[in-house]
Amino acid sequence: EVQLVESGGGLVQPGGSLRLSCAASGFTFGSYDMAWVRQAPGKDLEWVSSIDDRGVRTYYADAVAGRFTISRDNAKYALYLNMNNLQSEDTAMYCCATDRIDPTGRSAATKSSQRGQGTRVTVSS
Repeated sequence: EVQLVESGGGLVQPGGSLRLSCAASGFTFGSYDMAWVRQAPGKDLEWVSSIDDRGVRTYYADAVAGRFTISRDNAKYALYLNMNNLQSEDTAMYCCATDRIDPTGRSAATKSSQRGQGTRVTVSS
């Protein structure tokens, strides 16, 4: 059974930082592209970032590029998202998901059926 468990969310002031983690089990983690997606209250699910199965290629939504960094440790079955200079518009539930990145770099993560329950990030003063 695929399990994805996120952690690391919380309340942070604008300009602050957080590091999210995702612990994976039940599948061969290193064989899958992975992604972070988020859903703000009252809004649709939004793709944030993706990383290929080897951790070589990374992709970011324009809204987070330059502030967020995705990484993975295949030996530990772990996915990470370092978030810097957080802003109020980053407030959302953040989930990790399996992905399938096409040759153009397009993510399919928002359509993935393999997604964790999420960790909540609130950016507020």
